[in-house]
Amino acid sequence: MKSLKAFFLLILLVCPQFGLVSVTLAANSAVDILIAGGTIVTMDDGRRVIEDGAVAIKGDKIVAVGKRSEIVRKYRAKQTINAAGKAVVPGLINTHTHVPMALFRGIADDMDLQEWLTKFIFPAEAKNVNEAFVRAGTRLGLAEMIKGGTTTYCDMYYFEDAIADETKRAGMRGVLGETILDFPAPDNKTWEDGISYTERFIRKWQNDPLIVPAIAPHAPYTVSQEHLLQARDVANKLNAPLVIHLAEANTETEFIQQKHQGQRPIEFVEKIGFFTNKTIAAHVIQANDAELDLLKKHNVGIAHNPQSNMKLAAGTAPVPSMLRKNLNVGLGTDGAASNNDLSMWEEMDTAAKLHKLTSGDPKMLSAEQAFAMATIGGARALHVGDITGSIEAGKRADIAIVDLDSLHQTPMFNIYSHLVYATKADDVRSVIINGRVVMLDRRLLTLNESVIKRDANTYRQKIINSLKN
Repeated sequence: MKSLKAFFLLILLVCPQFGLVSVTLAANSAVDILIAGGTIVTMDDGRRVIEDGAVAIKGDKIVAVGKRSEIVRKYRAKQTINAAGKAVVPGLINTHTHVPMALFRGIADDMDLQEWLTKFIFPAEAKNVNEAFVRAGTRLGLAEMIKGGTTTYCDMYYFEDAIADETKRAGMRGVLGETILDFPAPDNKTWEDGISYTERFIRKWQNDPLIVPAIAPHAPYTVSQEHLLQARDVANKLNAPLVIHLAEANTETEFIQQKHQGQRPIEFVEKIGFFTNKTIAAHVIQANDAELDLLKKHNVGIAHNPQSNMKLAAGTAPVPSMLRKNLNVGLGTDGAASNNDLSMWEEMDTAAKLHKLTSGDPKMLSAEQAFAMATIGGARALHVGDITGSIEAGKRADIAIVDLDSLHQTPMFNIYSHLVYATKADDVRSVIINGRVVMLDRRLLTLNESVIKRDANTYRQKIINSLKN
């Protein structure tokens, strides 16, 4: 009898069809990356925080999240990243940038929005912006964002095809909108040229695993009603996001009211039927309750840019009301010319404190809410919440690993408080985007930091010379 049992055991061990080997393999499945240890801040619907957790990654996706003891037992990896003593968080989502403007960092400060735009930014762009400038500025911005734990960003600028190319090379995820205006832009001198360029750009990059191409009419005060609707039609035809600055300052509201029978910007664009099912609106400062209801009706994603808005004294967006109405609100840095950096950690900290101050309520916009805006809220605002913004099985592996033991983080009592009020961009140790390690132990793997700095400083002198003329 014992020999018969031994025979059947041998059959089970060598014959996969009997199930034992397949069970053994399933319990020790091969993955590409295993992040082991640390505090996993998932930002899933249950807001699970897993102490001494682990994340298993295969290809571009997360395949398992749980306690380290369970995940390590079930999976073997080609590469293991030790995250003990660190936080493992969803990659941050920067919902509004003009990424090449990193090269204009600090050229014009301490002035109102219209003066800043018309007297400095637009002239500087006219004299300096070409494809080479855009590529150099994009690499600079991408390096800064990756080193700060940002894995996805939404952009509005010119030569967006070149921005997409550099973003893809860096391994970054981007919702990238080609900016079009009624007056000549650096890349396209007429509206018709801009529309043609944008259609080609969208068709070229659609279905890319990292790039979501979009159309970005600049604003209701720089694009006519006819052209706003034409941009909307392109977005609908190509099923692309529609990105716009909206309700960002008193001057915009006054301009639209004078031109369109007293209507405010959000009222105006809603009345003409501008909104699509993938609209992303940046700033949204000049918005009352009724207008927020219009944005909710059309599922408009909102990019809140607290530091840029404060610096330009543009006002404070009604973010608490937006969140009460369950709008999808993310955080953005805006361009580095009006911020002057691309740190999402600073935006989280500022947003939480700003709305406490303006509301007079210290309970307003908690640290957890601010962190949500920088992760899953931002992903939903960009209409990519189904693939990124949280650490969950089935989502893309967009993850940042953050030190928790620096002097300014010691001691720790609450993980959300720690991340929002104490953590800095330099605390980010490693970054994974779409299952690819793009920074490991503070070393960029897809971008050359020294070359990027050299190129940026070369442009510095060119910009200085252009402003003298």
